[in-house]
Amino acid sequence: MEQHYRITVRDTGESFPCAGDQAVLAAMIRSRRGPLDYGCCNGGCGVCRMRIVSGDWDLFRPMSRAHVSETDLEEGIALLCCVQPRSDMIIARV
Repeated sequence: MEQHYRITVRDTGESFPCAGDQAVLAAMIRSRRGPLDYGCCNGGCGVCRMRIVSGDWDLFRPMSRAHVSETDLEEGIALLCCVQPRSDMIIARV
């Protein structure tokens, strides 16, 4: 059975479901919740750059290092088009 998680946008209080095998950005677009800023959806443009405040997650594709440095990543900043949830998450604009 597919696992679903709740993603909450701290800035607005909105939330939406996201499957464990789905990019957080794709779920956000589908649900029309949260900041719907996005560009290429492939980890290259940096438009969907946000902070993951809490929750577990994995990167399932490479991100442009021009938009997310190693230090950013250590601080929970990632491109949501490259992130899949492993638990409920709280995200926020950077």
